[in-house]
Amino acid sequence: MSKLEIDTDYLAAQLKALLAIDSPTGFTDTIVRHCTRELERLGMSVELTRRGAIRAVRQGSRRSGARAIITHLDTLGAQVKMVKDNGRLELVPIGHWSSRFAEGARANIYSYNATHRGSILPLKASGHTFNEGVDEQPVDWRQVELRIDARTTSKDETLALGIDIGDIVAIDPDTEFMDNGFIVSRHLDDKAGVAASLAALEAMEREKVRTPVDIHWLFTIAEEVGVGATAIVAPEVASMVAIDNGTSAPGQNSSEFGVTIAMADQTGPFDYHLTKKLIELCGDNEIPMQRDIFRFYRSDSASAVEAGHDVRTALVAFGVDASHGYERIHLHALESIAQLVTAYVTSPVDIKRDLEEISTMKGFTKQPSASHDGE
Repeated sequence: MSKLEIDTDYLAAQLKALLAIDSPTGFTDTIVRHCTRELERLGMSVELTRRGAIRAVRQGSRRSGARAIITHLDTLGAQVKMVKDNGRLELVPIGHWSSRFAEGARANIYSYNATHRGSILPLKASGHTFNEGVDEQPVDWRQVELRIDARTTSKDETLALGIDIGDIVAIDPDTEFMDNGFIVSRHLDDKAGVAASLAALEAMEREKVRTPVDIHWLFTIAEEVGVGATAIVAPEVASMVAIDNGTSAPGQNSSEFGVTIAMADQTGPFDYHLTKKLIELCGDNEIPMQRDIFRFYRSDSASAVEAGHDVRTALVAFGVDASHGYERIHLHALESIAQLVTAYVTSPVDIKRDLEEISTMKGFTKQPSASHDGE
């Protein structure tokens, strides 16, 4: 089946709502509730793991050989490493991101009994005091501190506020949707992917399309720390397509327009046959597409395979400028990805052997083979 029309107004509204919810890894209950409500509104029955990863199964013509579309709800953030003698907070990052992008950020501090506001500042924050020292200090998480917007100048006063080691720090997204389609915000990784996934599902429900196999819509909560899909992939899933960010940067081929299909990441090549199918679907449906390889990157697909799930994996990406920083994307990429997802989940199952977890050589896949001289 060909691609479906995507309601971009719905997609943008979902992204705005997701970005308004703090959800650093380890602090995802609120966004799980939000996403669950939306899935139920779309008519899905939702299952949650103990910690809150989401599985919503849209029934197809058969259960075995199911396909999965996976995104993650968690984002980067920080935790309180130490309450300092001056009342400010030393931080450690949640996920992998540079303190360079934390400097100047506004943030929520979630203690067990209250929420406080604050700013992340370099240790030498005043040019009037430190002069050139402001520009000469190193870039490192030990070189920043969180200034709390409360009356505190000592460790005891901060502890009296209820703030202590381990408290979660959520970074403000500072979101801007522009009239020309560009979207600038922190945490587009991977809330933009979640919005694209929901938009694809909304289109399928609106058009009441049927699929050859069940489709598992998966939303994980710990991708940024490398363990997102370890406990959410059901045994009947044969193939899984992750939606995540691609890096639009010098030396990369990702784009903020169209679909970026990842051929490999730091864990190695993605599945040959599934990736080839996605590329062909882009061509057949006139969806703009480019390929890329990511050296310093992994997604939910890696954690699924490492956990022992024998599934074919692929990654489709929306190009992000300044990933894990002040990120920028374009709505065109999200629409293109949602279109590709609808084309993929409604397409015929090419590898019939995948309907079984274990089988014989009969029907096993073939890859091109060059002839060689000698034995």
